Amino acid sequence: MKSKKENPYKDVLTQLIVDVFEKNDNQLMNYKQVAAKLNITDSDSKATIADILSDSSKQGHFQQPEIGKFKLRQLKVYVTGTVDMTADGSAYIVPEDELENDVFVAPRKLRQALHGDTVKVHVYERKKGKKREGEIIEILQRAKTDFTGTIDVSQSYAFFLADDRKMLNDIFIPLDNLNGAKNGEKVVVSIIEWPKNAKNPIGKVKTVLGKKGENNTEMNAILADFGFPLEFPKAVEKAAEEISEEITPEEIAKRRDFRNILTFTIDPFDAKDFDDAISFQTLENGNYEIGVHIADVSHYVTPESTLDKEAFQRGTSVYLVDRVIPMLPERLSNNLCSLRPNEDKLTFSAVFEMDDKANVITEWFGRTVIHSDRRFSYEEAQEIIENKSGDHAEEILKLNELAYILRERKFKNGAISFESEEVKFHLDENGKPLGVYTKVRKDAHKLIEDFMLLANRKVAEYIGKQGKGKNKLGFIYRFHDVPNIDTLNTFSNFAARFGHKLNTRTDKEAAKSLNTLMTKIEGSREQNLLTSLAIRSMAKAIYTTKGTSHYGLAFDYYTHFTSPIRRYPDVMVHRLLQHYLDGGTKVNTEHYEKLAEHSSQMEKKAAEAERASIKYKQAEFLQDQVGVEYTGIVSGVTEWGMYVEIQENKCEGMVRLRDITDDFYTLDEKNYAIIGQRKKKVYQLGDEVQIKVKKVDLEKRQIDFTLIS
Repeated sequence: MKSKKENPYKDVLTQLIVDVFEKNDNQLMNYKQVAAKLNITDSDSKATIADILSDSSKQGHFQQPEIGKFKLRQLKVYVTGTVDMTADGSAYIVPEDELENDVFVAPRKLRQALHGDTVKVHVYERKKGKKREGEIIEILQRAKTDFTGTIDVSQSYAFFLADDRKMLNDIFIPLDNLNGAKNGEKVVVSIIEWPKNAKNPIGKVKTVLGKKGENNTEMNAILADFGFPLEFPKAVEKAAEEISEEITPEEIAKRRDFRNILTFTIDPFDAKDFDDAISFQTLENGNYEIGVHIADVSHYVTPESTLDKEAFQRGTSVYLVDRVIPMLPERLSNNLCSLRPNEDKLTFSAVFEMDDKANVITEWFGRTVIHSDRRFSYEEAQEIIENKSGDHAEEILKLNELAYILRERKFKNGAISFESEEVKFHLDENGKPLGVYTKVRKDAHKLIEDFMLLANRKVAEYIGKQGKGKNKLGFIYRFHDVPNIDTLNTFSNFAARFGHKLNTRTDKEAAKSLNTLMTKIEGSREQNLLTSLAIRSMAKAIYTTKGTSHYGLAFDYYTHFTSPIRRYPDVMVHRLLQHYLDGGTKVNTEHYEKLAEHSSQMEKKAAEAERASIKYKQAEFLQDQVGVEYTGIVSGVTEWGMYVEIQENKCEGMVRLRDITDDFYTLDEKNYAIIGQRKKKVYQLGDEVQIKVKKVDLEKRQIDFTLIS
């Protein structure tokens, strides 16, 4: 007979018993009731349940308010969440349930979990006034097993030091796992195992990126770090090459033909993939027919094909400072699907009849064939708008006029206009930054944007308004939730310091008020600061089947239909729209929700990679400017320093508190400030300061400044 202690099923059974109480709102139960809930009938197992309950009520999970009847000491004994590592090797587990508080885990209780992993935590009973603590009992999913960093090779083994500051464990690399990597090179390493009691995981070199500090090496390192592949697998390239270029008469016969109607594209001067085109004609009744024509990617990329699986995994194209990593192989993105001028192309279109007041009289959605007559760059289109002359000037001016009305209407309905400056670099042929400038959005950009918004909104409305409740059609929406009122109030208090008042009584009034603010601060020194803070106080837009509205745009229904070459959700939207146009029935919403979640995650990673590449180029730009003085704006505050953005070139660096020697400074989180303890000098978000470039660490993408008093 085994002793109670040795019962191998005890841990599993304990967890099952905990689940029973959690699922039944922690009601009092005796061991027989618990056994019944678990469908356990044999007497040995029932006896084990009784033992667990009585033993645990002395020192563990359960309490016994009445003799023989038990309940949990606290609800949620086990919590699932994401690991957020701190610099000292401890972590906070951020629970899946957003209403729950984080759980603190000490370093020795991490059980080999790494930053970002999804884990199961056993939460201890909380002592009065203490934060929740626990220990990790299971790693459910690794966030990543590939890391970029530097290899350190000695005679008998090698170690790998990750670039990721949240990866605190060096990885041990046996010499036969080096894959040709040399000491000091930048590499991608995969963790292959982590022995139970070993301090360090064991890995192997997957890719040698090259010499540290070289542009190509560093850009590839950023991509690899965020989990984006550096090239397409051979099978994917082969699948793309095998697609026929020919558009058959049979295919054209299935489509609405727009080839004889004036059609053009407006894109950046250096664009290679043209997702969208606009057609324009004046109808006999004096109204206008405007077609928004989008590359018909779903014609070429079919569900579950090699190309489809790769596109889904990537989720999006990634735009680094000096390169684009496309979601689809070049043959598709720059050739077959790209709406190049003077070529017949297959498209999926939203076609609107509009009157002079930009009201939509009729709408039509479906597959089409087009022939673009002209390719404009934004600069060329802008020149036509400003000079009122040039190729197709009459049509472009009319489209611009209608776009203005659509825009005004959108803002009147409570859309928020976030115009933050976009940082761009002048690069030499080796990718070295020679200068920094900010991209200005003019009417030509906005014209295209407003018609794309119209198509996105109308497609979403068309599906969203069909069927109610259980009969609602499953679809992918671009959902943007209303902001959290506390966060908005904090922002409102901060904006008040610059003399701006916000009305946050209702969501609609808050949006209107934010809009007035954004217009008012355009061109002011606090524009970038208040815009980025306002954006931070907003919820993040996501892809989902569950919500249809977009708070920032003030649309009840919104989706992404217009960029399938570079975004996977748009491909899904095209497929679903066609499915319903063909009279298809409801789809499995749960399946699409999973796909939408993955798309949101990949979009977030792409944005982070883009930011990392900008930070790298900013550091590279300032590398040979150590000692140079600049005027900057305080753009962020933390407990170890304040971030300052140089006004002239938008490069951001940090002034560390330990380097400010005239006083001892501490963070005042609520007021976005750091305050000197003796002299009470305050440095606050938005303050203008004089700084000097102190140090640049290219590898860490870090810039350090010192304050000039």
